[in-house]
Amino acid sequence: MPEEVNSRPPEERRTGATNNEVALEMMKFITVTTGYGKGATSSAGFSGKAQKTAEEYADALLQLFEKCREIVAKGQ
Repeated sequence: MPEEVNSRPPEERRTGATNNEVALEMMKFITVTTGYGKGATSSAGFSGKAQKTAEEYADALLQLFEKCREIVAKGQ
């Protein structure tokens, strides 16, 4: 692991995390706290929307990651 830290450019070593790492952590937080991308869950007596396919779920997560990357990049 120490080799990875030393192989990073100086600006990344200074902050401790790359923009992608920060965006990934942001995306994880959003998905865990909101259930983003999972689609509607049905409860007793209500059909709601159909569950998303694995491809739709993956696309939703990739779109969220891109949004998070844009936000992190604007913050610098």
